[in-house]
Amino acid sequence: MADSITVYEKPTCTKCREMNRFLVDNGVDFSKVNYYIEPLTKEKLQELLRKMKLTPRDILRTSEPVYRELGLGKGEFTDAEIIALMVKHPDLIQRPIVERGKRAVLGRPTENVEEFALISAMEFY
Repeated sequence: MADSITVYEKPTCTKCREMNRFLVDNGVDFSKVNYYIEPLTKEKLQELLRKMKLTPRDILRTSEPVYRELGLGKGEFTDAEIIALMVKHPDLIQRPIVERGKRAVLGRPTENVEEFALISAMEFY
């Protein structure tokens, strides 16, 4: 269904648990994808980035050890290379990502999702 909400998450993540609580508390119907169990493909990650109007570097988790290990802070990586590394190392992806129809938002902070998740389908499209 085009109006369904999907949350891409890591269930042990504090921000993801906050998002889950927010959506449940507001009676929002949604599905969850644990992208550690069901990895995001390169194509899906590119689609989510397009829907968020963000670049791969915009959603990098710079505090992760793997970010430093790979030298991602040096800026010598193309978008395609960063996406490939995110697919291989999901810890590099900011979370949660909330998708609804033709749009997606980064759910950090939770306020980013309030209007996005709570408006009716008629107002959304």
